[in-house]
Amino acid sequence: MARAGSLLFLLASFGAVAVSANAWYHPRDHPVYDLFKRQNASAGALPAIGSTQWTAAYPTDLTKASVPTAWMNAYTAAKAAGKIPDIPVSTLGADGVPAYPTGNDPNKPPVCSSSYQCNLNNTAMEIWSAPDNFVGLSFDDGPLPPSTGLCAFLRQQKQSSTHFYIGTNILQNPTIFVDCMSDPLQTPAVHTWTHPYMTTKTDEQVLLELGWTMQIIHDSLGGRLPRFWRPPYGDSDARVYAIAYYVFHMTGVVWDQDTNDWMLEDPQDNPNNVVTNQTVITNLTNWLSGSKSPGLIILEHELSNSSVGCFMDTYALHAQHGWTTLSIPEVFNQSAFLNSWNQTTSVTPLDIAATPPSSVGPPAPPAAPTTAAAAGAQASSAASTSSSSSKSSSTNGAGSAAAISTAALLGAALCSLVFSY
Repeated sequence: MARAGSLLFLLASFGAVAVSANAWYHPRDHPVYDLFKRQNASAGALPAIGSTQWTAAYPTDLTKASVPTAWMNAYTAAKAAGKIPDIPVSTLGADGVPAYPTGNDPNKPPVCSSSYQCNLNNTAMEIWSAPDNFVGLSFDDGPLPPSTGLCAFLRQQKQSSTHFYIGTNILQNPTIFVDCMSDPLQTPAVHTWTHPYMTTKTDEQVLLELGWTMQIIHDSLGGRLPRFWRPPYGDSDARVYAIAYYVFHMTGVVWDQDTNDWMLEDPQDNPNNVVTNQTVITNLTNWLSGSKSPGLIILEHELSNSSVGCFMDTYALHAQHGWTTLSIPEVFNQSAFLNSWNQTTSVTPLDIAATPPSSVGPPAPPAAPTTAAAAGAQASSAASTSSSSSKSSSTNGAGSAAAISTAALLGAALCSLVFSY
C-alpha cells in the first residue's frame, strides 16, 4: 500500500513537471513569438505567402466575387442602424471628376465628396492633415519593384512610414511585400483591391474592394488587421467613408499636399512632361521649408524609381527644418492595426468586419531602476541573462523545467521514503 502511494505520488510529480515544461514561458512580445505568429491568426494556420494555396484564396476578378456573409451581415446591421447614408453612386465624367445626379451637391453634406475637397471636419472617419510640426509619412500603390529600393532606404534611415497597398499588387508581388514588412517600422494600410474611383462603386463593390485588401494583409501579416485606408485618387464621400468605418472599422487618410509624382515615367498621364523630377522636388522643398501649421500629409508614391528618388533626394529636409516625421499611426498616437499596436506586439485574433477590441494599447515601457545601485543590479542581471541564454542546456524554459524537475523528484523521493516506512 505504501509503495502504491509512493508510485502515485511519483506519477503526479512527473505530471506537474510535464505541465511546467510545456508552458509557454516567453512573453507574447518576445522575438521568438514571431516564428509562430502566422499560426496564431484568427483563421487558424495560414498558407505560406506566395504559395499556390495562398494565391488561390483571393479573387482574380472582383466583378465575379460575392461578398462574404460576415461582411454583409456587418454592413446590413450598420445600414439598419442608420449609420450608412443613402447617397447615390457617382459617374466618372470625361474630365476625370466623379459627378452626382442632380440634387446631390458634392461640396457639402450629406454627400461631402473628398474629390471636391469637402471634408467631414476631421471626424473619426477621415483625416486630412497631421498635427502641427509633424509629417505623416506615407506611400501609395505598392508593393511594386520600386518599393524594394524605397524600403531599403527607410530601413537604413530607421524611418517609420505607412504603405497604402493595393490588394492585387500584394497578390502579384508577395516577395516584395514580405521584404518591406520585415522592417517592423513599416506598417501596411488599405488602398483598395483594384484602385478604382470609390464613389462610382455600389455598396457591395465597396465592401469587396476594402474587405479583400484587409483580408490579404491579415493573412500575410500574422492576422493583423489594418486600421487605416486611403481612397484612390482621393475619391470618397460620406457613404464610402461610413462603410469603411462602420463595417470594417477603418479611418480614411487623404492628404493636404500632392506631389503629382504618380505622373513621372508615365507618358500617357504626362504627355507634355509637365511634371518632372525637378517640379516634384521643388514642391517638396517648399512644403518642408514652409509653415508647420498644420502638419503635413504629402501624397507620395512607390510607383516608379523617379517618384522614390524624389523622396530620397529631399528626405534630409525633414530633419533640417525641424519636422517630426513618423508613420500615420504614430503621428496620431494610434495603433497601426485594429488588433495589435504594431508589427512587434501580440495579436488579438480578429476576423474581417468583426468588432475589434475596445482598446489596443502600446507596449508597456520597461520599468526604470530607482537608484544607481538598482541600475547596476539590473544591468548585471541583464548581462547574466544574455550570457545564459546562449547555452542550449540552460535557456530560460529548459533551465526552469530542469529546476522544477529536480525539486519534484527530490520531493517525490522523500515522500516515497516516508510512505514506505
